[in-house]
Amino acid sequence: MTFITRTIEETEKLGRQIGTGIKSRYLVTLDGELGAGKTCLVRGLVQGLGSKDIVTSPTFALVNEYASSHLPIYHFDMYRIHSIYDLESTGFFDYLGSEAVLLVEWSLRIANFLPNPQLRIFFKTVEKNERKLTIEGNISLMERL
Repeated sequence: MTFITRTIEETEKLGRQIGTGIKSRYLVTLDGELGAGKTCLVRGLVQGLGSKDIVTSPTFALVNEYASSHLPIYHFDMYRIHSIYDLESTGFFDYLGSEAVLLVEWSLRIANFLPNPQLRIFFKTVEKNERKLTIEGNISLMERL
C-alpha cells in the first residue's frame, strides 16, 4: 500500500492508525533518506500503541524505550551501525527475543541480521513537504488503514 503525507500531522496520524492495530510482539522497519519522516511516523506509532512518552530520535542513544499499557516499545536507529560488532554492542539481539514492539529506523543497514519484519515502511521525499510511504507486510493490519 502507498500513502502520501503532506504534513507532520498527517504522518503522525498514519502512525497512530498503524499503532492501534498492533496487539502483540511486532517488528516494524522504517527506511528512507534523512528527514523523510521516519521519527514522525514512530511518534504516531508510539501514541497508537498507548504510550504518552515523548518520542525523540535515538540516533545517538541507538535505542529509546517507551512505556505503554500493554507492551514495551523499543525504538532503534541503526544509522550509525556499520558492523555486526556495532550491532552486538547495542544489545539488539537480546531485544529480538523479547515480548515487545521493535521499531527499527535505517533497518537496511542490518538487514542480514534481522528476522522478517511484520511491517516494512519505505519513505521517499516527493516534494519539499510531500512524502510517499510504501508499506509492505501484515495484510490484516494494512486493511485497517
